[in-house]
Amino acid sequence: SETSRFVQWLRCRLTDEYVWTNAEGHIESNNSHRDAVLQFDNSGTALCCLTQSHSLLQVTSKVDMRKFVEGPVDRLQCDIHRYSKGMSRVRWPSLGGMGHDIWFTCTLRHTAGLFNITSFLRVTPATTMSAHQPDFFTVMVLMTRSPSVRVGLQKETTLHCQFAVDHKVPHLTVEWHFQRRGGRRTKLFSYSSRSGQTEGSGVAVKGIAGGCLLTVPITKVSSEGTYVCSVRVPPLNGSVDIALHIIEPPDVSLTTKEEQIPSVIDLFKETSSGQRPEKLGNILRSSHLQHHDNTHSVAAFVRLRPSPQDSGCAIYSCRVSHVSCKVCTSTRALSAQVRSINQSIQCIKPYTSAPVTK
Repeated sequence: SETSRFVQWLRCRLTDEYVWTNAEGHIESNNSHRDAVLQFDNSGTALCCLTQSHSLLQVTSKVDMRKFVEGPVDRLQCDIHRYSKGMSRVRWPSLGGMGHDIWFTCTLRHTAGLFNITSFLRVTPATTMSAHQPDFFTVMVLMTRSPSVRVGLQKETTLHCQFAVDHKVPHLTVEWHFQRRGGRRTKLFSYSSRSGQTEGSGVAVKGIAGGCLLTVPITKVSSEGTYVCSVRVPPLNGSVDIALHIIEPPDVSLTTKEEQIPSVIDLFKETSSGQRPEKLGNILRSSHLQHHDNTHSVAAFVRLRPSPQDSGCAIYSCRVSHVSCKVCTSTRALSAQVRSINQSIQCIKPYTSAPVTK
């Protein structure tokens, strides 16, 4: 597959917006979807060819979005959308920016979730005096290499956010917010280059000129949610979302009492002769129990009624299916001397590689 740094073109999906005034004087809008091709030359210039209208849109900039892409291009999904800057008439600060510029965003997503990249494209509409088609300029790129993160409890993790702008010392504002599922959005950090002031914590201000990594300390169940990195360079306001999932492997153990174990539980028995483990039936399972730290547990147990043939050493294992591990297993050897049909197990010792005897 082709390396992203040397890619010559990308297939994209263009979503454009048409706005008009109806017969009653009301403003209406409608979105149209078209296939497009984003084509590059060796200097990083991009040409966007719309397959329906056969028009050629030339995109030039000091910011080459391909520099932020890693891996083969056949894993990229490209989407181009019209971008609205609202009522703002602020022109883009770099050379050639106009207050009436039209804006687009070009988003590149890795299909395996390795990164998301959003580029902002500026175009100044052609006038009746202009003899050539208007140029498109890539003026800002915003990306993350951690769109979805899985981490265990009591861990420290870092969320990635990086940006690039086509002019030096931009007046920018960087913010991090946290959104719990079904909850309110909370501001974690903010920085303004104009005032030099910062609020919150978790970001090293020293290297914020091109990136703003957020450190999430000592994860808890309540740390799970969506983290939003936003960068504002007037008149643009871009953001990337990062989903943080708390995935903790279950702590599995096997005793003769009820043991609370998260997820799906199966119990097996095998004899010391090395027979194939036999899955036990009549397993009783409790409902999920929520603890003070928002973790959950569930218990599974089985009542053993050994026969005289069961005298000696038997090996019992507890196997748990959980998203954090393929199979989590705890094994113990139980040695029982059966004197009558209703006698229960006499002693329990931890299972080791050596035979367990009474």
